[in-house]
Parts: sequence; structure tokens; C-alpha cells
Amino acid sequence: MTGARGFSVSGYGPERAGWTRVFARDSLARRLDWPILLASLALSVLGSVLVYSATRNRTEINQGDQYYFLIRHLMNTGIGLALMIGTVWIGHRTLRNAVPILYGLSLLGVLLVLTPLGSTVNGAHSWIVLGGGFSLQPSEFVKITIILGMAMLLATRVDAGDRTYPDHRTVLQSLGLAAVPILIVLLMPDLGSVMVMVIIVLGVLLASGASNRWVFGLLGAGAFGAISVWQLHILDEYQINRFAAFANPSLDPAGVGYNTNQARIAIGSGGLAGSGLFHGSQTTGQFVPEQQTDFVFTVAGEELGFVGAGLIILLLGVVLWRACRIARETTELYGTIVAAGIVAWFAFQAFENIGMTLGIMPVTGLPLPFVSYGGTSMFAVWVAVGLLQSIRVQRPMSA
Repeated sequence: MTGARGFSVSGYGPERAGWTRVFARDSLARRLDWPILLASLALSVLGSVLVYSATRNRTEINQGDQYYFLIRHLMNTGIGLALMIGTVWIGHRTLRNAVPILYGLSLLGVLLVLTPLGSTVNGAHSWIVLGGGFSLQPSEFVKITIILGMAMLLATRVDAGDRTYPDHRTVLQSLGLAAVPILIVLLMPDLGSVMVMVIIVLGVLLASGASNRWVFGLLGAGAFGAISVWQLHILDEYQINRFAAFANPSLDPAGVGYNTNQARIAIGSGGLAGSGLFHGSQTTGQFVPEQQTDFVFTVAGEELGFVGAGLIILLLGVVLWRACRIARETTELYGTIVAAGIVAWFAFQAFENIGMTLGIMPVTGLPLPFVSYGGTSMFAVWVAVGLLQSIRVQRPMSA
């Protein structure tokens, strides 16, 4: 007998009910990738502690409640877990059939940002304020739909056995699918999200087996586009200033270079073991702006030191390692592409976020996956974990 979602439950009598059935070899619990789930959960829980440390004394933003951001971060994590479970239950193959609907909804979301419904937060016009202290950043969900949409196009004929790799027409169609939302997000302009999406596209193309000429061509087009964006003055002044401060760290240390300088001071003061949780002078003194979101890594560096910061990097490494393994072990190209796109997304966004706190990358406003405060980003990364789990769960079991 085969149960829901295709899992065999034959051979179970009353004497094997309960936990025995739950942990049987072909059960859902045994098929889940527990290292990636536990590492992601550990990052979110650790993030809640860091967010609390960064906001407990900031009465100007915590509504006079030191637990305001902590409670919301935990709520966001809980909702993210529910979305992950729902994604596993629906399955990545079912979502493949719903890609046109999901793609249309994501386009609608980013287009609404360009209407009067859109709001500017910390210089980025990429939000929709819902009221009651809640807001939505549609570009986070675009990352998912780009991965699913490109994977659907690139893998259809290969998984059907018609071809061994995507043809040029299919690759061009997939690039067109990704280009539309990327251009819309660029108009906001949300340069950080655009950078992540471009890296996702590159990761997807590499995983699909498409000709390397497309990869090199895309790199060239990206360089040309970056120069064009700069020359056409599409970027806002604050974004130009961020790049200027990255190129010259000593430029205006009390102005455009303030964030990076304070972040480096906070991390550098932590030493090996840190100053102790809730005892960081930079964090307690509120010297680092946006410390609960973009610069949350500085709290770990200062209060938990090299050990705590290294633990975050280690946990992120576990997530990436297991995601790479899922991509390698799945037997369908569609699953491989989806997993590879998520790896590219997580890897680049984590590197960019941590890099900007260390001064080796420009400040772009990208959150640290699972750790930074932010509902939409938390929901998106947990949906991505759900996709990874679905790919693993639905792969054929070896004998």
C-alpha cells in the first residue's frame, strides 16, 4: 500500500505503529536531510539572540519593549518553518506545474513597489508597507521564482529524455524569463537583490549543462550592464556613495564610511571569545546602524568573538554542503538546477553580508540568511529549505 505523497506504508501492523512507523526506512522522517534542517534552525535561533542583543536598548525602534524584535524574529522563524513544511508537503514537482502562476504573482509584487504602494526603507525603495509594523519585500520571492522558472524551462526536454542538455533556444527563453523581474528590481533600484539574482542565473546555467558560451556571454553582458548603469546614473546617490566608501575606506569616516568603520571596530574588538553576550560596547552603545538586519554579524563578532562568528560561518557551510549534496544526488535535472540555484543564492548572499561587515565587499543592504531580522527574507530562505527537502524526499531510494 502506498500512502500520501508516494511513501510506502506496507508491512506495518498494529505492533509497528507509532514511532516505529515514523522512523521506518522509507518514512518522511528518515528521508529528510536533518543536518541542513538543524543547521538552519540553529542559525535562526542564534539570530534571535543576536537580534535581541542589538535591539533591547534601542527604545527609538523597539516601541519601548525590549522583547519587541525578539518576539517578531521568533514569529518569523515559526512562520518560515510552517512554509517549509508546506513546501515539502506540496512538493517541488507540483510547484513546477504552478510556476506560471508563481511567476506572475512575483512580477505583480515587484511592480506594485513601483506604484504609490511602494515605500522606501533605509534608502531602498523596495518595500510594501502592510501596516501594523509589517512590511513586505517582494524581491525576496522573485529569487525563488527565477530558480523555479529557469529550472522548469531548462530541464523539461532533458528530463523527458529528448536531449542531454538544454538547447540555445531554451537557454535564451530562460534568460528572458529571469531578465524581466531583474530589470524591474533594478528600477527600484535594489542593487543588492539584483546582484544575488544575477549570481542565481549563473549558478542555474552552470548546473543545467548549458554551453559555457552562455556563461561567458552573461558575464560580459553583466560587466557591460554595470558600466551602463553607472554611466546612465540609474543608481541613487546613497548607492554611489557606498561604492565610493568601499573603494576608499578612509573616505568620510563620519559619513558614508561610518557603517563599515563601526562594523570593523565591533568585530575587531571581539577577539577570540568576545566581550560576552549583551556586553559589547559597540552594540550596547548603539554605534553600528541597522545592527539587527544588515550588520547582525557584528554582534556575533563583538560579543561572541571569533568562536561565535566562526560558528555562524560553520553552520552556513553545513547548509551549503548538504544543499550541494542534494543537487549532486538527485536523478532529475530539474531538482539539480533548483538545488544549485539555492546554493548560489545562499553562498553569495552570505559572503556579501559578512564581507561588507569586514570591509571586503561594498555595503548593499543584503540580510544574512536565517540570522538577520526580517520577515520576508526569513520566509524566502525557509521556503528554499523546503524545496531542498522536497528534492531529497522525492528522490528514488537506493536498494
